[in-house]
Amino acid sequence: MQRGGDRARGRGNQDRARGSRGAGPGRGGGPPPRGGTGPGGGRGRGGGFAPREQGGIFAEGQPAVIDTRLANSAEDRLILSFKSLSLRQDAMPPRPDYGTKGKSIKLRTNFFPIRVPKGPLHEYDVNISPQATSNRRVKRRIFQLAEKTQDWASNGLKGCVSHDFSAKLIAAKLLPQPLTITVPYFEDDDESNIGGATKEYTLTIKYIQPIETDSLQQYLVGHAQYRNYDILPVISALNLVLSVHPNRTQAGGGVVVGRNRYFFPSASQPFPLGGALEAWRGFYSSVRPAFNQLMVNVNVCATAFYSEGNLAEAMVTFEQVSFGARMSAFVQRIRVKTDHLGHQKTVKRLAKFNAKQHKFEAQELGGMVTVEEYFRRKYKISLRHPNLPLVDVGGGNKSIYLPPEVCTILPGQPFRGKLFDEQTGEMIKVSAKPPNVNANAITVGGLRELGFMRGPNVSPIFDEFGISIGNEMAVVPARILAPPRIRYGRGEQTVDDRASWNLRNVVFAEGAKLGPWTVLVIKDGNRHEEFNDAQDPELRSVIDGFASMCRTCGISVTQTPPLIAVAELPRKDPQDPIRTQAINAIRSALMATKQKPAFLLVVLSSSDKHIYSGLKHLCDVYLDVPNVCVQSGKIRKERGQLQYYANVALKVNMKLGGVNHSVDEASMSKLRQPPTMLVGMDVTHPGPSTVKGTPSIAAVVASADLRFSQYPASMRIQESKKEMITDLRDMMEERLLAYRAKNRDLPQRVLVYRDGVSEGQFSIVVNDEIPKIRASFRKFDTAQSAYRPKLTVVICGKRHHTRFYPTEAANADHNGNPRPGTIVDRGVTAIYEFDFFLQAHGGLQGTTRPTHYYVVCNEMDMNADELQSLTNTVSYTFARATKAVSLAAPAYYADLACERGRCYLHKLLMGFSETNTTTTSGSTAEEDVFKEAEKLWNGGVKGKLKESMFYL
Repeated sequence: MQRGGDRARGRGNQDRARGSRGAGPGRGGGPPPRGGTGPGGGRGRGGGFAPREQGGIFAEGQPAVIDTRLANSAEDRLILSFKSLSLRQDAMPPRPDYGTKGKSIKLRTNFFPIRVPKGPLHEYDVNISPQATSNRRVKRRIFQLAEKTQDWASNGLKGCVSHDFSAKLIAAKLLPQPLTITVPYFEDDDESNIGGATKEYTLTIKYIQPIETDSLQQYLVGHAQYRNYDILPVISALNLVLSVHPNRTQAGGGVVVGRNRYFFPSASQPFPLGGALEAWRGFYSSVRPAFNQLMVNVNVCATAFYSEGNLAEAMVTFEQVSFGARMSAFVQRIRVKTDHLGHQKTVKRLAKFNAKQHKFEAQELGGMVTVEEYFRRKYKISLRHPNLPLVDVGGGNKSIYLPPEVCTILPGQPFRGKLFDEQTGEMIKVSAKPPNVNANAITVGGLRELGFMRGPNVSPIFDEFGISIGNEMAVVPARILAPPRIRYGRGEQTVDDRASWNLRNVVFAEGAKLGPWTVLVIKDGNRHEEFNDAQDPELRSVIDGFASMCRTCGISVTQTPPLIAVAELPRKDPQDPIRTQAINAIRSALMATKQKPAFLLVVLSSSDKHIYSGLKHLCDVYLDVPNVCVQSGKIRKERGQLQYYANVALKVNMKLGGVNHSVDEASMSKLRQPPTMLVGMDVTHPGPSTVKGTPSIAAVVASADLRFSQYPASMRIQESKKEMITDLRDMMEERLLAYRAKNRDLPQRVLVYRDGVSEGQFSIVVNDEIPKIRASFRKFDTAQSAYRPKLTVVICGKRHHTRFYPTEAANADHNGNPRPGTIVDRGVTAIYEFDFFLQAHGGLQGTTRPTHYYVVCNEMDMNADELQSLTNTVSYTFARATKAVSLAAPAYYADLACERGRCYLHKLLMGFSETNTTTTSGSTAEEDVFKEAEKLWNGGVKGKLKESMFYL
């Protein structure tokens, strides 16, 4: 659910960037998500709206004994051994020590010990000839058939190998060489043709190398000389072995989606999401190294699948779920079975013509016929949806056009497109389970379905490889850090046990000045919630009440009443899916006002994302006007109205350069002496259903004041899907110039929180981004001295599957999650490097996800307690909320800036382009797409807005 004015992406299911309790200023409001009935309801099997499960302590009352490997002082001896390490220039810093601050507690975690096989394992390369298509389904079918051949059994592969259904095979023993497997191929809908297969493939299995496991054991113990040992080959091999059972092609196997995520139709009833989609719950597993123990991380997960059923009905249902939904995005690569012939086909694309329009030569029917006529005369099928576009199910360069109503969607297919807001709301209902519910699902259903459960359900291949997995969750030591004290302009606020506080009787630490302002009222057909017109007395009352609240909070508001403009938007038109004409109407209404406002309050009619994105694009990039959006249905509601006003005032004050709150001096003293600049960095990428070649967006924000309150941003578009920040040197130079302009000096230290980098890319940050940051420092060299501030870089990770479960109610919140401030740096963290898990925030719903902080540069020589306490404190400085947030504030701000940049490229991100209006393929040259993006970007944010927190 969206709460308050401007919208912003929440961090996980628990953290919505809400403001003070009541109606937070995080994500804007909107209608409740549509469920599984009526238009857009989908045809989910079972599911429905099950009652919300009760939260609580997982395995309460059962003994929780910290793993023996952690109970002695072995880890502390490990830290001492690091002191003698000689590090390369580009090496990541070793762990300096373990933290000790806070209340000591014990937590269960979703890691299970795995016995490492003595080895060696044997790696083979698999070559398919003739060269198979890149289609993963076809390759999977080839291997499925290969496993049934006599060659497979006679060469000793049965029951002792694992493979990725493509090019890699791991064996528990040496296989004969040379080794070839002949595979007669037929599709799985043509079992009758097994004796007369017309296609044949040959698998050539070639020995690559042995994979020994002794070095892994030395790495796990922490021997210094093994610090740079590459564990990836053996970890990848073990993950492949663990995948054999859940990824099996026999009955009971799961559907694999992405890496190490398995979904089982038998695990739980699918839940309808609307739009002919349904949510499946599944399990994730991955082998992870930990101190003195190899572990397997197991977690619950959920993703969207197509609902089984008629394709035509599904297309109509999908299009109805949200304005702007495109059938072409829904049908691409979907597998169907044709009702008239029983063949299984893959839909390549949606045609631009329907069954009435398309004609072809049918000699048996006497010449040219339409598709509609062909099906009526040949198959006696009268089409019910002849006006729907046809679907192309041809192979290769050949096109075969079918009416979608003669196609049935096959079960078990993940949906790879983008969910709409309504569907995302339903997905959250599926995903947001209490911690005890998820932990039970992992230890019972998860271990069983993955083949880890000891007993009759264990994967039979484990014995061949000498693997066994413990069935009890690991127990690790943890601590709860105390919150900082929150300071406003008048007194302090008390932080409660959910890491939040309220705005009652609060005066901002530094109130901004609100000069001549304008209220823009959007009229978009929502008569139940909109104001009537500029003279509506209720509108005048709301404006006066909001201005009064701003003054109460310390903002200096001009006594001159604001101008009121009204924009009457044209009705929604399918020919204008991103509502360009509506944005033009808004521009005209603003340009008709007498003067350019110092601030614009926009009263939205609804949560229409096209209007919101277009407004931000217009005001930020073209008009240079600071603005805040509110929704008419929320700001006029009497219940909680004062709280809503106060939450919006939070954002107004920050966007106009004020300071909302700060934390006590002692908590931030490490940053003030010597002066430190806090930096946040992030990159956001185009998702599914976008125009191919749409650029990624990079943002760098940095503190500009000594209160660590104002974080102006530098933003760029860059090569699509590139994670590293291309123009980082220039962006850092801009942030250092802004710091110097505000403080008349440069910072002596720079602490960077870098968001959005996967573990495999940590070294790229070290080798690519850190040199660029250091290069930015050289711009400020003088003849007298070189400028070389101390640099520390911390990567923040949310895309992980580590979860923690309190062992006692005293150390848990009301839902059974860890309390805010919970920190873990032992047991499931890196062996050699400096990392920790911190849950600074209080969970709202579901199972809270901690943030993983990983230090890749530490010139500031911060120890564990210093960095952990500081990161916890910084999580309380997020300006538009009255609570701790789940991510260090600078990284959160960078994330929000990237999200704002997405508004500027909204057209491309929704799948529309000038050169080809709805392309997600390579038909539009990527260079042309980038030029179109540059045109939309229009140089980015300029003028007075550039050095403000316009993105908040």
